[in-house]
Amino acid sequence: MRKAVLFVAVTAIIVGSALPVLAVSSDCEDCHATISPLMVKDFNRGVMSKTMTCADCHGEEHTSADDVEKAKLPTIATCQACHEEQAEQYLAGKHAKGLLAIEVLPFTHGQPDAYIEGQKGCGGCHTLGMLDESARKSEGRQYHKYGMDCQNCHTRHAFSKAEAQEPEACRTCHMGFDHPQWEMWSSSKHGVAYLLDREAHRGPTCQDCHMAEGDHRVRTPWGFLGVRLPEEDEEWMGYRATILMGLGVLDAEGQPTPLLDVVVAGDMARLDAESFNAERKRITDVCAKCHSPSYVDANIANADKMLKEADKLFAEAITIIKDLRKDGVITVKEGNGVYPQLLSFYEVDTKVEQILYEMFMDHRMKTFMGAFHINPDYTTWYGYAKMKKDLVEIKELDHHMRAAFEAEKAS
Repeated sequence: MRKAVLFVAVTAIIVGSALPVLAVSSDCEDCHATISPLMVKDFNRGVMSKTMTCADCHGEEHTSADDVEKAKLPTIATCQACHEEQAEQYLAGKHAKGLLAIEVLPFTHGQPDAYIEGQKGCGGCHTLGMLDESARKSEGRQYHKYGMDCQNCHTRHAFSKAEAQEPEACRTCHMGFDHPQWEMWSSSKHGVAYLLDREAHRGPTCQDCHMAEGDHRVRTPWGFLGVRLPEEDEEWMGYRATILMGLGVLDAEGQPTPLLDVVVAGDMARLDAESFNAERKRITDVCAKCHSPSYVDANIANADKMLKEADKLFAEAITIIKDLRKDGVITVKEGNGVYPQLLSFYEVDTKVEQILYEMFMDHRMKTFMGAFHINPDYTTWYGYAKMKKDLVEIKELDHHMRAAFEAEKAS
């Protein structure tokens, strides 16, 4: 008899632990258990279901299939009511400017609605920045109202902290053509050490380095564009000035343009020594938990040098295409300057400019990001070697285009 009772008790514990946490009873769940049962199941998995109902985030106005539009869609402000510290950190960081960063670019406004606002392209990740309900009334949000910041890492409706602490949570956005951080990290020694033994946590994850102590700011020293001001290295500053002109941040005379405000608003670069050094120290402090200061300094310095080498090649390529435009070999559209419009990305008219775009968004990114993610193979074969190839092709096209241009003038 005692064995039978013990068996029943143990079975109850095992079965009970396998079941999801039951949500607080609500009319919402009674209906949605039929309409969207997996959504209900997902919510019941999460800790929030112990004390909250759907109405806490979606309001109480929606009560039937006839008034679906009355259901409130959460924003950062919704989460901030309970998670004030994390929300404030997040709003001070780069991710919160995700939507702004693409809305202010000239490239964006020529793209299909479904691509940006409909979140089937850039907008799929750059949906971030949903501060409050008023943000849904912007032009882009009128097309497709869905999307919300916190759930990009804490996937709805479980909103799991444990999930957001795993590197795969970053993978959806931080992969692919222009920012393959997942590929770089997961095949680096850091990533391999972690993935082979998650329980021991032998290697650092994205969160360990970029969200130390749970800080939701997530900023980096070099930013997305890999530029900083000021620059003490005069040679490097020469390359950077050319790159900034190609980005349209400086005009052909080296003076700031309105696009500088775009870079500042989108937090795309560190534009003063204090902010760069603060972010650099935050990263190196994490490195120092495993490595000696001299080892950290040497690795960071070498990564900086790889970015300089990449910029040397890139600046030369920009100058070649600038001269093609200045000399009339490439027709410059009305209102544009002689420098290539790098922030137009793939919206270009010539093959040589397309190669420059790939050199910028693909190969330069992989060169410097691979270096900082301690992945020599990415830095070399997916980055620096490809930049060398790009420059050879640009020089060859420059020669042929000029020859054809002169022949046409002579005919």
